[in-house]
Amino acid sequence: MTTPVTRSAAATEILKRRSIRSSLVEWARHRGFEPAPHHRLIIKEIDDFLMSDDEVLLLFAPPGSAKSTYVSILFPSHYLARYPQNSILAATHSVEFAQRWGRRVRNDIALESKMLGIELASDSQASDRWALKTGGEYYGVGAGTGIAGFRADLGLGDDFFGSREDAYSETVRQKRWDWYVDDFSARLKPGAKRILMNTRWHEEDVAGRILEQIKIGVVRGRVISIPAIAEPGDALGRAVGEYLWDDPTGYNYAQFLRVRQRETSPMMWAALYQQRPAPEEGDYFKAAWLRPCVTPPLKEQLAIYGASDYAVTQDGGDYTVHVVVGVDPDGRMYLLDLWRKQSSSDVWIDAFCSLVKEWQPREWAEEKGQIHAGLGPFIDKRQRETQAWCYRRDFPVRADKAVRARSIQGRMALEGLYVPQGASWLADLRSELLTFPAGKHDDQVDALGLIGQLLDTISVGEKPKAPEKEKPKSDYRTYEGEARLNDWMVY
Repeated sequence: MTTPVTRSAAATEILKRRSIRSSLVEWARHRGFEPAPHHRLIIKEIDDFLMSDDEVLLLFAPPGSAKSTYVSILFPSHYLARYPQNSILAATHSVEFAQRWGRRVRNDIALESKMLGIELASDSQASDRWALKTGGEYYGVGAGTGIAGFRADLGLGDDFFGSREDAYSETVRQKRWDWYVDDFSARLKPGAKRILMNTRWHEEDVAGRILEQIKIGVVRGRVISIPAIAEPGDALGRAVGEYLWDDPTGYNYAQFLRVRQRETSPMMWAALYQQRPAPEEGDYFKAAWLRPCVTPPLKEQLAIYGASDYAVTQDGGDYTVHVVVGVDPDGRMYLLDLWRKQSSSDVWIDAFCSLVKEWQPREWAEEKGQIHAGLGPFIDKRQRETQAWCYRRDFPVRADKAVRARSIQGRMALEGLYVPQGASWLADLRSELLTFPAGKHDDQVDALGLIGQLLDTISVGEKPKAPEKEKPKSDYRTYEGEARLNDWMVY
């Protein structure tokens, strides 16, 4: 016979199971974790997102904040307990980490199958791919690897970039984006959800591109950003300047952040810890190097040069940039003019010719590449037609943009770059310089870098000549005061 005590214990156990299966917070506590305020915010946003019509949820949080514990380890098992016939495609930056997260989730289900109400299938031995008896599946993959024979109801991403080197490589970023679109997203079922958790590295990382999609309405999504140090409008309601989270188990996260802030460059701190890869102070270029100028020296006192970074895509992609720089007699550089636009080649070629006629530069720098080879004859033709005479010097293309910009970086560090205050293009230039090489665009940096490559051969401007003084009259007096050139006789 069942005693009242036994019935009470059984009822308590049933209630506990219901609570755990309905609440990720309770599941975390059952597994020995106490969610901090930012973890509870992440959990709430995930719950709201799963019930919404949105397609993607972006979660940004700094390194060391235990975001992977909640999103990649605790959440998948809890999701499968709620939706035991659904499948999860979980991706991270490497196969090793994919296997690590998959093993932790699988082991939790094996240990807590009664509490969760789900069981592993008998053949679920692999750490990165296994199934439930109810039909649900889990597949963990490294970003960039092929995904075949799998369809998912939930796509779960945890940091698609594992290093700064990968995130700063334009080639790797493009490959990672192509993989996200063509492999990861293509393996999701119609109506599937995507939850992507990232530490931000670069304005054009995968998360940055999805942000642009959300902004223009290509996808329906929501974004939660949790910086290490609170800024105005903090999602957690913290006071400005307040550090994130001190774990009651003894992990002094605030102290960790203070150390990291001292050791980390301003650019990396803004990106990795503040989730804002557009810092107030640059890492490669410094804000102080842009020196205000109201009135530049006269054109006659400057050695004037130009440079162009060409693009061929109209109304999208990269910009074409023309810059005009003058060097004064003391070697100081003045940015006299800047033209930047996403336009067809005929538009930017005419703009180039106009700048040449206006500024009459000594030389114009450009890269020797496909655009130069294809459009060079047309540029020559328009120069002749408009009488925009200027010697164009081409430089070989270098793969590493940071290396290309070294010469202008060194010159600006020593002498600065004087820029006209109030110019309409100044804000965009400043933003691009301070975010380089992590910024979304680098066309203005490329153009200035070409100016830098001219530095070995350019000359400085000329100082204005002093007005000639009137020649003094001779102190010699000729005989009888008469002006005779060859008279040696004096008083």
